[in-house]
Amino acid sequence: MFNKFDELKDVIAKIELELNKAKSIFDELGVDLGEASNDFSTKAQSVGSEKIEGDNKVVEGVFDGQQMVGPDGKRYSIPANYCSKSKLVEGDILKLIVKPDGGFIYKQIGPIERKRVKGVLSKDPVTGEFKAHAGGKEYKVLKASVTYFHGDAEDEVVILVPEDGDSVWAAVENIISKLHPEGGEGSDSYEDLAELDI
Repeated sequence: MFNKFDELKDVIAKIELELNKAKSIFDELGVDLGEASNDFSTKAQSVGSEKIEGDNKVVEGVFDGQQMVGPDGKRYSIPANYCSKSKLVEGDILKLIVKPDGGFIYKQIGPIERKRVKGVLSKDPVTGEFKAHAGGKEYKVLKASVTYFHGDAEDEVVILVPEDGDSVWAAVENIISKLHPEGGEGSDSYEDLAELDI
């Protein structure tokens, strides 16, 4: 029995070693494994809620750049088009109404203070993912946002980021395209877009 425990300890030690190796390779490649997501879980626990209203389930949580984090740590998917058109920024407070038929209705109920920054787009040749380089920092941006504005690598981009603190993701406000110098299709304002039935 004792030998089995020693064997198990060796296996666990080897797995931990391999995990640490994998994490260091991700770090070298500049891949974010989402360690900062705990901040959103903590914020969602303090500001979020979950309740039943009539036939609907209502969840309030925090936007993490791609999804909404609920007060119990669950992540709720949000269509990229909604994130783009609503110009959601990391830390925004959202309300999700889950209908009896499974339909989702999102509402932005607590936008955080944000600032506008100009930068330049880059595109990963392998993954096709876009990033904005602005103010000496690199931000991930949703591909749907860049596509909406007809953006591409080397285009000038105007992004929205939290006023205070760092963020991994940025919301695209507009793109000044080399091919469309007058601005992309999406140059109309979406300030009045408060909710979307999905």
